[in-house]
Amino acid sequence: MSIASFVRKYGLLLPGLAAVALVVGLAGFRISETLGLAELQRTGTQRLELYATSLNRQIDKYAYFPATLGLERDVIDLIAHGKPLTDTVNRYLEQLNLRAGTLSIYLLDRGGHVVAASNWNRPDSFIGEDLSYRSYFNDSIKGRPGRLFGIGTTRGEPGYYLSSPLLANGAVVGVAAVKVSLEQLEQSWATVEVPVIVTDQNGVVILASVPSWKFTTLRPLPDQERRRLERSLQYNARPLPSLGLRREEAFSENATLVRLAPSADVDGGFKLSGNFLAQTAPMGDTGWSLTVLSPAGEIGAIAWTRAALAAIASAFVGIVLVLLDQRRRHLHDQLRAREALQRAHDELERKVEERTRTLRAAQDELVHAAKLATIGQISAGLAHEINQPLAALRTLSGNAVKFLRRGDVATAESNLYRIGGIVDGLGALTNQLKSFARKSSGTPGPVDVRRAVDNALFLLDQRLRRANVAVSTEIGTGEITALCDANRLEQVMVNLIANALDAIENAASPALRLRGWREDGRAVIEVHDNGPGLPEHVREHLFEPFFTTKESNRGLGLGLAISSEIVHHFGGTLTGANHPQGGAIFTVVLPAPGIGETP
Repeated sequence: MSIASFVRKYGLLLPGLAAVALVVGLAGFRISETLGLAELQRTGTQRLELYATSLNRQIDKYAYFPATLGLERDVIDLIAHGKPLTDTVNRYLEQLNLRAGTLSIYLLDRGGHVVAASNWNRPDSFIGEDLSYRSYFNDSIKGRPGRLFGIGTTRGEPGYYLSSPLLANGAVVGVAAVKVSLEQLEQSWATVEVPVIVTDQNGVVILASVPSWKFTTLRPLPDQERRRLERSLQYNARPLPSLGLRREEAFSENATLVRLAPSADVDGGFKLSGNFLAQTAPMGDTGWSLTVLSPAGEIGAIAWTRAALAAIASAFVGIVLVLLDQRRRHLHDQLRAREALQRAHDELERKVEERTRTLRAAQDELVHAAKLATIGQISAGLAHEINQPLAALRTLSGNAVKFLRRGDVATAESNLYRIGGIVDGLGALTNQLKSFARKSSGTPGPVDVRRAVDNALFLLDQRLRRANVAVSTEIGTGEITALCDANRLEQVMVNLIANALDAIENAASPALRLRGWREDGRAVIEVHDNGPGLPEHVREHLFEPFFTTKESNRGLGLGLAISSEIVHHFGGTLTGANHPQGGAIFTVVLPAPGIGETP
């Protein structure tokens, strides 16, 4: 198939195939991405639970610590009654801070002033500071536990503040506060596979596995909100820049695809950016939210790879289907061509059979016409052959009447016997003519060659006697048989003998020699005359129809052609040549019947 025909045939199919491959690729991308994100979500959920557990454990360890200070009598006496126990309480808080591993422990009166602290003997001691602006103090002074993650204004050290009201006789007389560091937890998060952050109720990142992300915001802060936070001193005037986390699309109820801008620098000199699956869970009554950022970039790359493979596979399948369809069409066309060829072959065979029957019928008619022509050629001799017996019959019958009148019955009886013999001879002649002239079926069978030759000589007897031809027949009766049709073999022999008589017409001593024998399972018959022989130009056209050397009124040149066709029809050969001793010799070779077959 040429390129042009291929384009004409599949020009519209190729874009369709490309479109199908594109659709399959996109569907494969979407399915692969969805499955990958679902698996990533399952893993992220497990990590989220693990990180939440570790954070809650770290916080819960100090949750009830401030409340235990209200059980100390010295603490209550100092706060509620103003007894001079400051040094005792300070030393107690110092020792307790060392044992608990907290950053600091301090007590505040109802005005929010620090009256005792674990860092009492340090230059940056909290004693005397006014912390009434802190939200945890305001919560606890109202009788509720306080919680706050902020940056200290004295040392600028971030930490988690836990506070509890101090009660005396059922009334709140002060506040006990503990500052806890979560740095150790952050350090353990720094080794995890995926980033994790904790944001407070203001949307500020207070804990992060990536240190540079701390004290950034998930979204840009409005100016009013920023001024409020600056006044609260919760973050000690930190700039609170945006983390650059942009929401892309929601994947599920608590999972969202986000994109982190490349400007988020990571400690170590490289940048962490790209697509992430953000999963968020609230942290109880703290108001915090824990977020795990699972990298989704590889999922997209894998999804595109699988999409490309799916598109290639679908295109390959499409091409295979096209090739199979082309092969099916080709086989269908071949089958139709074969059926058409078979129909043409059957039609041709029918026509050949019809033409063969027509030609065979025409050939039979031609053979029969040739017989009639032969009879016409010998009719003059046959007329003479019949006229003489008729004249004798007339004389003998007249004499028989006269002898009967005279009473000479014996002579009349002799004449009548002679008339009977003449009539039998005429009957034999007419029977031979009738047998020769009848149409033959051409069915092969065992034929006595000598009988066929004798019948031919009988038909030409008048010509032979008139030309005074010396006939020599060297064929034994019943010795040689041929597998052919007797009537048509007689016709061949009549044609060959008649041609021989024409050839020796002007010979001084005309002679005709007929021989027959069996050789290698075939019957051989020779007709040899002593005429002038066959010239070279005659031998080349000897068996061609309408070729003759005779005068126009003595034949059409069909005798040898028809004879050759008859012999070939029975599987034999007819050849003509010059005899070494002079004259022409025609040889007929026919199949001989098997042993036991008789004419």
